[in-house]
Amino acid sequence: MSDQSACHCLLCEEHDVTPDDVDLRLMRSVREQGWGVVMIPEDEDGPGWAFTVGLWHTLRSPEIAMLGLRVEVMRDCLNTLGAEIAAGHAVAAGQERHDVIKDYPVAVREVHQSWYRSLFGTALYFYRRPPLPFMEIVWPDARGRFPWDRDAVPGLAERQPMLWVPKDDHAPGYWSKLP
Repeated sequence: MSDQSACHCLLCEEHDVTPDDVDLRLMRSVREQGWGVVMIPEDEDGPGWAFTVGLWHTLRSPEIAMLGLRVEVMRDCLNTLGAEIAAGHAVAAGQERHDVIKDYPVAVREVHQSWYRSLFGTALYFYRRPPLPFMEIVWPDARGRFPWDRDAVPGLAERQPMLWVPKDDHAPGYWSKLP
C-alpha cells in the first residue's frame, strides 16, 4: 500500500463545494463499500474507461483504472480487484495479476500525472488535493498478449493507452487528443 499521507477528500474535510447527486452517490458508495467505480462509456469517438474513487481514502491504496473494454466489464474487474486490495493483496506497478479476469493475466502500470485531468476529473474533485496515485490495469488479447507484445492483436494498443508514458510523449490517437 502507499504511504499513510493525510486524506483531504470530500468525506475527510470540510470543503466549500456543493456536491451534486452524482457526487453524493459516489460519496455514499465510498462510505458503504470503501470505493466507487466511475464509468465513462464508449461513444462514436472512441473507447470508454472506468476508474475507482475511494481506495486511497479507505485503504491508502492507489486508485485503479481500466480502459477500452465495455464499462460494465471494467466495473466488474475493478470491483474484483478492489475486493482483493481490501483483503490485503496490494496493487503495485509492475505486477502481473491473475485475480482480475478469469483465465487471463493483467499488468499493473503506474499512471503518469499528465493524464489525470483528461481521465480522472471526478477523482480530482473528490480528493481536492492531488497528487494521488493511480494504476492502470492493462488487459491482454484472447491469447494473453499485451499491447506492447509484438504479436498482439492489431488495435489492442489503440483501445488502451500507455498511461505510464507522459501524455505529451504518447503516440497520437484518440487518447492523446483528450483535453
